[in-house]
Amino acid sequence: MIQVEGLNKTYRTGFLMKSKKVLTDIRLNVPKGMIYGFIGPNGAGKSTTIKVLTGLLNFDSGKIMVAGFSPRVVKSRAHLGYCPEQPYFYDYLTGRELMSFYGRLAGLKGAELNSRMDWALGLVHANKDWIDRRLRTYSKGMMQRVGLAQSILSKPELLILDEPMSGLDPMGRRDLREAILSLNREGVTIFYSSHLLSDVESISNRVAMIVEGRIVREGTMDEITSSYFVQYRVKVLSSLDIKDLPPGIKASVHPDEWVCEDGQAKDRFLSYCLNAGVSVERIDHQRPSLEDVLTEEIARAES
Repeated sequence: MIQVEGLNKTYRTGFLMKSKKVLTDIRLNVPKGMIYGFIGPNGAGKSTTIKVLTGLLNFDSGKIMVAGFSPRVVKSRAHLGYCPEQPYFYDYLTGRELMSFYGRLAGLKGAELNSRMDWALGLVHANKDWIDRRLRTYSKGMMQRVGLAQSILSKPELLILDEPMSGLDPMGRRDLREAILSLNREGVTIFYSSHLLSDVESISNRVAMIVEGRIVREGTMDEITSSYFVQYRVKVLSSLDIKDLPPGIKASVHPDEWVCEDGQAKDRFLSYCLNAGVSVERIDHQRPSLEDVLTEEIARAES
């Protein structure tokens, strides 16, 4: 659904209109039917990339295809739903009036429009009494729900979301995760950015990591985390002092666990325990989280 090759984007800023490169050689491939997470620190280029994909920003160079069309072509948006990070609507309308307005823009009317509105509002749990209040009275979380509801009114094949969980409470985040998974089960391809990395880990099929305008990591969760450190935590029942370990056994002790930094160190430590009659209660295999990997990539970029 999304193919990006060699995307470059430059802004001109300040009184002298100096050039600032914000995207450098971005490459992305989002197959149909995938939930694709797009993560990175503030100012890394996530929102700029999304605005290029949706046709809201032009780009300097590169080849981009969205649903089979260049984002410079209006047809690329025929099967696209989009919700920005901070949706802004006509705040004198009620939520229901807003939904009706966008539904008519999508070519819906009559019973079909009403049915589609009920479906979209129900999916994001926005079918509450506040939906008939003026938008100017909404909290950020309410606005996020309505923003997502309007983006799916036309039942798009591709849904692009910029920080969709921003401003939501834990219940709202859970509702939105369930909505994304439900849409994906119906065949909708979803590309979204988020700072909530635990949510990204729980629902994404693939993830791209952008730092300072460059993609630094891309792949499944296993592919991204397996290239970093893996720890093994071993809990023993018998007393064991680090001074007792012979040379070549690399393990550090924490309150009640021994930590081995790789598989070989773990094997040597377990072999020692077996020969020394030290009972092992359990072994935990711990991979780094997305936060660990992203933090390391940011530090590497700044060094």
